[in-house]
Amino acid sequence: MNSNQRLPSAKPSFPELFLSPPPPLPYATAMPSITYSHGGDEFECRFSKVDRSKLYGRVGMEALDENEDTCHLVTLSSDGKTLIPSGGTAFGYLSPDGLWRKKADLLPFNLDGEELEPVSSTLKATTSLEETATIEEYLSHKFRLAYKVEGDMPEDLKGKLADGTIFKFPFSYRGGLNPDTGFLLQGKDDTVWMIIGQPARISFVGFEAAVSRDVDEEGGEGDLDDLMDFGIM
Repeated sequence: MNSNQRLPSAKPSFPELFLSPPPPLPYATAMPSITYSHGGDEFECRFSKVDRSKLYGRVGMEALDENEDTCHLVTLSSDGKTLIPSGGTAFGYLSPDGLWRKKADLLPFNLDGEELEPVSSTLKATTSLEETATIEEYLSHKFRLAYKVEGDMPEDLKGKLADGTIFKFPFSYRGGLNPDTGFLLQGKDDTVWMIIGQPARISFVGFEAAVSRDVDEEGGEGDLDDLMDFGIM
């Protein structure tokens, strides 16, 4: 038998197709949880990511060869003959002397030469919901993540969220150097959202000096008509 020949797939009969329970999804995982504190009360909530694929679905593209087998992307190395499959490349760290360095041995510094202190994951600590933000401050951020939050919250917190209060806190999913800004707020349908983003760097464009119109003190603004020849119109 030819190795490229495909065996016919066994299809279930009509009753089996509709009466058999669906198999468990291999990619289904438990929702992550975060611990909040407000007014001295600590409580745990679960959150799930909401993105475009969940709202509108998504479309994928699959490349097939002449035998209808799936094609996989590879990278051609600089020698022009070596094919590197997906996952075959990685980043490495070298010292100025060309010695190999582990990532754990590296220390982060800012542009002023000051060492940066890494932050731990928000999911491993308790997040305080005491600081609030105005709607102007909220809208001055660019957002990249939206999470739907579910859980038993204190009644005091529920009332504040229903009144439109926005809570602000630092957020880092896995930990790192630059935590994002997290906001907890409630939508019109009573859904509680955790929105993650960074402050937007907005550059305002304007004149360096005030622009004044040259007006002849004697002739007034009427002399401005001399700048335009209405005879050509």
